[in-house]
Amino acid sequence: MVDLLFEWPENAAVGTRIPKERFCSQGSVPAGTKNKFVSEIARITWTHKLSVDTVNVPGLDDLAEIDVFRIDTKDGELSDSVLTAIDKAIPRPIIFEVTRPTAKLGSGNGVIRMAAAHKQLVSGSPKLSRYYSTGWMSLTQKRSALPTAINLQVLYAALIDPLTPVEIQPGESMSEVAERFEAIRRLDREIAALERKIRTERQFNRKVEFRRQLKTKQAQREQQR
Repeated sequence: MVDLLFEWPENAAVGTRIPKERFCSQGSVPAGTKNKFVSEIARITWTHKLSVDTVNVPGLDDLAEIDVFRIDTKDGELSDSVLTAIDKAIPRPIIFEVTRPTAKLGSGNGVIRMAAAHKQLVSGSPKLSRYYSTGWMSLTQKRSALPTAINLQVLYAALIDPLTPVEIQPGESMSEVAERFEAIRRLDREIAALERKIRTERQFNRKVEFRRQLKTKQAQREQQR
């Protein structure tokens, strides 16, 4: 993961405020998530549209536009369920920029972060990975130029790349990265469980077996990096 922000092209600017009610009115959004829209979000703004016309990068049949949404939070809290509701309501990939009020900062860590999930545009509801995020940064953070890309699919992968906690391998798609990261998370849980068993197990033979399993899981974890 790299803490950075991108310099979105001026001609890609939209600047349209989107009412929270647009997402809360969706019948599939749980009541608890609707409440979080009210308690956590101050404003949602569609800030930029990255398309063939605005970034001069060819689109593909299933990807003609990438949107950038800015979410101004009330106190810095923003649940993944809220981001999911927004992502599922918009049939295009979204890069989120999340802000929190400077008056609430206190720690000096900054007031903006970038977040996104890999979105696969399949028939019906989009398929989403877990959400990745940078750390908090100052609003005055110097922004990086957009990555060079041969099409919007490559650009989308390059925009999400800095957010992912694993290194993207050459030729690896974002869906493959998401699957690999989920495998790492699963292995981390299994390794932690085995380490607890080793600490508490009193029978020597069982300890030996748990250690053997632990080494196997740790080797699998290393292969996924």
